[in-house]
Amino acid sequence: MEYTALYRRFRPISFKEILGQEHITTTLKNQVISDRVGHAYLFTGSRGCGKTSSAKVLARAINCLNVKDGEPCNECSICESALDGSLTDIVEMDAASNNGVDDIRAIRDEVNFLPTIAKYRVYIIDEVHMLSTGAFNALLKTLEEPPKHVKFILATTEPQKLPATILSRCQRFDFKKISENKIIENLEKICEECKIKYASKALDLIAELAEGGMRDALSILERCAEDGENQITEDKIKDLVGIPEKKYISKIVETIINYNTETALEITEQAIKEGKDINNLLWETVKYIKDILLLKTTNSISNIYNEEDIRIMQDIINNVEKQRLLNIIYDLSKLENDIKWSSQKNIVFQVGILKLCTEETYTIIEQNKKNQTKNIIENKKISDEKENNQKIKTLKNNEEIIQENNQKIGENDKKNSEKNQTPPKAVFWNKVIETLRQDRNQILCSNLVGTNAIIIDDMTVGIEFQGGINSFKKSIIEKSENMNELRRLVSIECKKDMRIKLIEGEHKTITDIEQVQSSENNNSLGIGININIID
Repeated sequence: MEYTALYRRFRPISFKEILGQEHITTTLKNQVISDRVGHAYLFTGSRGCGKTSSAKVLARAINCLNVKDGEPCNECSICESALDGSLTDIVEMDAASNNGVDDIRAIRDEVNFLPTIAKYRVYIIDEVHMLSTGAFNALLKTLEEPPKHVKFILATTEPQKLPATILSRCQRFDFKKISENKIIENLEKICEECKIKYASKALDLIAELAEGGMRDALSILERCAEDGENQITEDKIKDLVGIPEKKYISKIVETIINYNTETALEITEQAIKEGKDINNLLWETVKYIKDILLLKTTNSISNIYNEEDIRIMQDIINNVEKQRLLNIIYDLSKLENDIKWSSQKNIVFQVGILKLCTEETYTIIEQNKKNQTKNIIENKKISDEKENNQKIKTLKNNEEIIQENNQKIGENDKKNSEKNQTPPKAVFWNKVIETLRQDRNQILCSNLVGTNAIIIDDMTVGIEFQGGINSFKKSIIEKSENMNELRRLVSIECKKDMRIKLIEGEHKTITDIEQVQSSENNNSLGIGININIID
């Protein structure tokens, strides 16, 4: 019998079997029950959290002949064909390897044909963010208005790479990482069914390494179960995955905390000789220090640590401050980044650890931080003193300025009283422009946008052009039909016959409408009369 990988053998075949996504599966079941399934879905989330499995279950549920409570029966002819992969009406496509325009055009051509035996033709496109720009464009129209017998389910780990036009046409569901407890419960069931023996802490470690993905957890479990031994242990998992033992990691941390350069040199030499993965080693060290910080701060710890591990961590906690733990995490992260870009990775690794073990280095760092803080405080005091002195000087100057200004204000008030008051604005002007727009006089309307109307006297309204008026705009407004229309609308609003003037800037009159009309009439008779400019 052909061997089937664990993650395929135990793939969920119903919504209730999908772990940790109840907020999504409940909604999907309700849509199936009410027959209100959308035409396009987007499933997003980290790897191995159930996106593709949910898509397959949904594809069967909407085509199932005996659907019950929104779940596919997995027993009818449609479900059985879908499960064994022979149903051509459910099409699965990997966009990572089929990301061209031609691949999407093939789908676009197929959607016009009715399903062969199912109710709906369903397209499941995995890793959809890998499609090319041309492929997205080809998919867009079909995705927006597909035939009634077609459904699309898109899945991706990177939704930010999808065009907004695609996102807006899909119902989006965000899948969460599966909790470690749910992963452990599922692993226990699978181990029992497959008769795999395991140590008590082994599944805890697998769940932590899986980082919320059930598929990764099953892959690790499968690797550990295939070595022929009777039981899966923590040491076996660490050996297969390449994780250094906790004792090794705790020894590195102890040497750093205690400034023990000799031991640090021995440990780094040993790590290099044994060919350990330096990046993995640094990552585990950072994670270990983070757990120490968590234990020191909240008195809680992950269940992957046994009593002996916790005792060692407590000894470390008693000899270190929280701030130093944070500094070490920061420095190790920086060291990991430096190693990534270095051609001499072993040397950079060894020197970085030795620097952390040097008390002088830590003291200098702390002293620099204190000096920086002290300088900031002193500079703030000096700045405050200068600012206060300047304020006092400014106040004195202001008193003198106020006295001078009071005299000038009196003189200006006297002068201003002699000048004409600024003409009031005509409140009906927006209504006039709106009337032009409704009457479809768009050319005149567009040339009056941004203008104001002011009452010059009882018989005259001025149209004010704040930014000036160019020759083209002037020629449009001066047309006889436009002038007559303006005068008519303004007269209606004022309830009496009004004259119109064009005004530029600070109430500088450009031309008088009445004179323009007279000029145009005379010119129409062949008489050339110049337009008068009224100031």
